[in-house]
Amino acid sequence: MTEKLKNLFVVAVLFLVTAQSAFAQGGGSTGINAATSSLTSYVDPVSALILAIGAVVGLIGGVRVYIKWNSGDQDINKEIMSWGGSCLFLVLVSVVIKAFFGV
Repeated sequence: MTEKLKNLFVVAVLFLVTAQSAFAQGGGSTGINAATSSLTSYVDPVSALILAIGAVVGLIGGVRVYIKWNSGDQDINKEIMSWGGSCLFLVLVSVVIKAFFGV
């Protein structure tokens, strides 16, 4: 008799937990939708900030390459590749962020 009572208690608890989780579903989707809209509102400013940082990095890199070129340094190709690669990376990151969030 106690085994039947224990099984009945377990089934009753499972029904209560299932009912509780069913009531909690409505608020969760509302919260997720609010978080998604809030996050997508930050995509454009962050993308513009990354492009601005890329522009500053490009200007600094251009000045450094120009200074090295005028001083007769033979290692200009390495400098151009490193600064150009960093600018390209920042531009691509801003594009990928927009594509990832579908903005």
